[in-house]
Amino acid sequence: MRDSIEIGLGRSARRGYTLDQIGIVPSRRTRDIDAVSLAWQIDAYRFDLPLVGFPSDATMSPATIAEVGRIGGLGVLDAEGLWARYDDPTPVLETLAGLDSDDATRELQRIYTEPVREDLISLRIKELRDGGSVVAVRVSPQHTLRLAPTILAAGVDMLVIQGTIVSAEHVGATPANPPLNLKTFIADLDVPVVVGGCTNYQTALHLMRTGAAGVIVGVGADQWSTTSEVLGIEVPMATAIADAAGARRDYLDETGGRYVHVIAAGEISRSGDIARALACGADAVMLGEPLAAAAEAPGKGAWWHPSASHPKLPRGRFSAPSPSWPLGALHQVLRGPAQAPHGELNLFGGTRRAIAKAGYSDVKEFQKVGLIVIE
Repeated sequence: MRDSIEIGLGRSARRGYTLDQIGIVPSRRTRDIDAVSLAWQIDAYRFDLPLVGFPSDATMSPATIAEVGRIGGLGVLDAEGLWARYDDPTPVLETLAGLDSDDATRELQRIYTEPVREDLISLRIKELRDGGSVVAVRVSPQHTLRLAPTILAAGVDMLVIQGTIVSAEHVGATPANPPLNLKTFIADLDVPVVVGGCTNYQTALHLMRTGAAGVIVGVGADQWSTTSEVLGIEVPMATAIADAAGARRDYLDETGGRYVHVIAAGEISRSGDIARALACGADAVMLGEPLAAAAEAPGKGAWWHPSASHPKLPRGRFSAPSPSWPLGALHQVLRGPAQAPHGELNLFGGTRRAIAKAGYSDVKEFQKVGLIVIE
């Protein structure tokens, strides 16, 4: 076991590193910030920013997804979220924004008991297409076989199959209820599929072998996630990203050139976190809570994970809107300008400047930057 430490007699564990334990070491040269490109392309779709919007109802609506697209990123709508459950979820979102954090879990569970409607999924996908952005929709692994036909028939550009942990070898409880076989499912599709999350080399490699165009690394954990407390699952993101990047490299050799994108989801709230995630090997980052700070956020500054509303085992705390909300418009959050020095505004301006200061011209080159562990 690499870099392992003994935790008891006959039992070892790998040492893992969070993003804030990693420092970027500049090279012998620097570049002008205007000479740096953050452009990212997955399948046929090119984006100016290496940004994927986390499919939370707090941040992703048809309108905000269109705005994310105009700014240069990829927004993702949750096909099992409020926009697929209510004709007009705006009053529901306003109710949530006014909740006290202590009472929020039961209210989230109640609100999400409204059933998912396939006619609303089709309607929302039409709204996304009318908005002019790339149409990406998320579905959970357990509901993919039921909802994917509706999603695909409505005309998506990209399908995101995302859960807390997704594997290529899920074992079903009974033969009468077979699990989703990602490899055969993806092979039959004409649209690119992004799958995740995963937390280690082996799972990332197996997901790449399903034919996925991208793999989500991480469980989306932030200060509001309780996955660690509830499930005990916690893999520091710097280590998880580097492992997945290693799987991507080996898969590239194995296939003679098929490249699978690594999308980092978790521990990312400031521009420096984005830069460190890319330096560890990510091609793009999936942002949730940072986008809740924008004036256009449908949750009006509130934040919650999709798993926070689970009817039997919620795994996320509700974050009520901050008195300082909004920090700025979505464009200001992503592209600036910033009037505060904490890295929460102009997220990708900060990322671009980090790449320039380190001496690289694009994300692919920047993945080779020197790193140091801060202990």
